[in-house]
Amino acid sequence: MTVSQLHRHTLPNGLRVVLAPDSTSPVVGVSVHYDVGFRSEPEGRTGFAHLFEHLMFQGSESLEKLAHFRHVQSSGGTFNGSTHPDYTDYFEVLPSAALERALFLEADRMRAPKLTEENLRNQIDVVKEEIRLNVLNRPYGGFPWILLPPVLFDTFPNAHNGYGGFEDLEQATVADCAAFFDTYYAPANAVLTVAGDFTVETALALIEKHFGDVPARPRPQRPSFAEPPPAVEIRADHPDPLAPLPAVAIGYRIPDPIDELDSYIAYLVLAGVLTDGDGSRLQQRLVYGDQLVTEVNAGCGMFGPFEARDPDTFTITAMHTPDVDVDTVLSAIDDELDKLASTPPAAAELAKVTARWAASLHKEHDRIVSRTLALGAFELLYGDPSLVYELPDRISAVTPDAVAAAAKALRPDSRAVLTVSPAGDHE
Repeated sequence: MTVSQLHRHTLPNGLRVVLAPDSTSPVVGVSVHYDVGFRSEPEGRTGFAHLFEHLMFQGSESLEKLAHFRHVQSSGGTFNGSTHPDYTDYFEVLPSAALERALFLEADRMRAPKLTEENLRNQIDVVKEEIRLNVLNRPYGGFPWILLPPVLFDTFPNAHNGYGGFEDLEQATVADCAAFFDTYYAPANAVLTVAGDFTVETALALIEKHFGDVPARPRPQRPSFAEPPPAVEIRADHPDPLAPLPAVAIGYRIPDPIDELDSYIAYLVLAGVLTDGDGSRLQQRLVYGDQLVTEVNAGCGMFGPFEARDPDTFTITAMHTPDVDVDTVLSAIDDELDKLASTPPAAAELAKVTARWAASLHKEHDRIVSRTLALGAFELLYGDPSLVYELPDRISAVTPDAVAAAAKALRPDSRAVLTVSPAGDHE
């Protein structure tokens, strides 16, 4: 698959279209990304973007509940949706003969999902059960993606719980849903991506047929969610009755992933140098050498890289035994960052990290669902889906000095430190 095979088109109603034909296997991926995530949900309505994602699967004005599921599965396809800080995506992967079916289904719910009191109450209960399962009744539930942002950030969009609080979810109304749909689910606020086995002419004709008459609405103005980084180290503790071991998450602010992409990518490479594989710096020092932690990880973004606009986060997480003091762990991490800042890593050390990244990206984009979603997300966030294919080279071009500069910027006097304490520590 090459950049030259990408085709971009915009319908009169504002819907952006990305087409990536590839006839190597008889399947197609179809996705729709809407430019709204949980950072855009209103105060007092935590979890609303995710709740609305659920509602988009509850039928439409022309299809009954579960019809979407039935039509996709009877075609031999799979489907899902997910909510992120800055977008919500929906997708299907089907045999290529079923392309029109997927386009019809996505256009149908873009036009008019079934927003009823019954559907809303039902999905509030489903989301609450999801939260019980994934957060409240699970060790380290919400660690660090729910628990760290309110320590690192001050503003509601960046700091609040994107899964939602039960009280906020229960107060959601059908009128709230209708207003959210009207504002954010406009064609001009969305990207449709089709990847796989099709011809461009056929796909465009089907897209015009199904999406062309979806009524145009204004694209909402997206506010800036920028806020200054912390001026001191901020600490907080979260007691977890289910956690078997103490844990720590360190959060740092990093360059704008959109406007400073190459600086941002340097932090991805730094994360690899620190924790990717047994030979990485923090694995060697913290796990095998000083034996301070049982595991350690680092990365960009609460959900992974390239999933959010500014502000984004660099995180280091570790689990350690109760006899190890968290300040000992922090000191060892700071020491390794200082070493990297003063002595840039050798080219061979970087080459291992960048080769791993390139291999994982090629493997990921070989899967039709991953490729479809990546192209849609990069069109939405960056206005350039071809960046997906440039990433391995951009990552390989990161220099030792850039990694050293990234390490130097991760300062102890401008970070959030969240500790998770097992219940026994609070008795």
